[in-house]
Amino acid sequence: MAEIQGVCDPRFEALHQLLQHNLGSGADTGASVAVMLGGELVVDLWGGSVAANDATPWQHDTIVNVWSTTKTMMALSALLLVDRGLLDVDAPVSTYWPEFAQNGKENVRVRQFLGHTSGVSGWEKPITLDEVFDWERSTEKLASQAPWWEPGTQSGYHAMNQGHLVGEVVRRITGMKLGEFFRKEIAEPFDIDFHIGLSEQEFGRVATLTPPPPPSGDLRALGREHPAIKTFTGPLILAKYAALPEWRAADIPAANGHGNARSVAQAQNVISTMGKIGDTRVMSQEAVEEIFRVQADGFDLVLQIPVTFGLGYGLPNETTPYFPDRRICFWCGYGGSMIVNDLDNEMTVAYVMNRMDEGLLGDVRGHSIVAAALAAVA
Repeated sequence: MAEIQGVCDPRFEALHQLLQHNLGSGADTGASVAVMLGGELVVDLWGGSVAANDATPWQHDTIVNVWSTTKTMMALSALLLVDRGLLDVDAPVSTYWPEFAQNGKENVRVRQFLGHTSGVSGWEKPITLDEVFDWERSTEKLASQAPWWEPGTQSGYHAMNQGHLVGEVVRRITGMKLGEFFRKEIAEPFDIDFHIGLSEQEFGRVATLTPPPPPSGDLRALGREHPAIKTFTGPLILAKYAALPEWRAADIPAANGHGNARSVAQAQNVISTMGKIGDTRVMSQEAVEEIFRVQADGFDLVLQIPVTFGLGYGLPNETTPYFPDRRICFWCGYGGSMIVNDLDNEMTVAYVMNRMDEGLLGDVRGHSIVAAALAAVA
């Protein structure tokens, strides 16, 4: 039987059992699960090993690349600026980033970045990984290109570049890249072990990802000019890139955040508690409510499934039937990591792992853990 470390409130014993089963069956190699309830960490569990070929145990402070779960930290950062009156999401992007108003993007609104409806869901080719690492070059390319569909008419998941789009607006307002802003405003003040742009001295505690199996679907029939193909190949991102020192150190606020379930839940619980971390009010309730302004509700051009996007987060729809009918916002990372905020119960649930699996919005491991936590407070 797999050994699990940490603490678990008896109400959430099902999560302990699920993690133990997943590790014992091989569905997980190493993983962590956390639940924040009413501002308190009531579940903080971890187990397994740091790599498929390394039996070193997953530790209390093991972290891993959580891919697009990072986007929720980007959204949280933007909401902080909204709350402070420094960012108007209904304003044209050019209000803050004048160079963006080129090639039919003059009327793109900031909220269309956060809701994946800007028409700029990736970089025009040619684009290299090194250029993605280069903030100035990558944002210049985004500013100069034309949208791939009429902005505001439909969502198309901004898989890799959403953090650069939102991040450049944040940089123009604050003078800081998004990773630095998140660190100074959230991570350091509240001792949250989540990083967008990882210091080399932290590399030694990063778990190694096992890449997912090849995707079961084939998008090639859509044609090379389809936004889905252009998004996922501009540039093509492979799971193995997460081991590159350049990837870990870069500021990629859509994809290269490093943390564990505890730190993800601790940061995101500010949403579930309507703006508070512990006894400190970080943002107003009104700022949190902005998340539930629906930006898109329908078939996503890039993910090729129905998605409902609020401001910076996914909202429940027919693609996520395991969510009950209450105020919930969420997102998932490539390979399976997952974060869910249940505002009606002031609860945040996070699942982070190093064995990646297929699935566009999480997979059965994260879904089961989240469903069990939601049922525990039903």
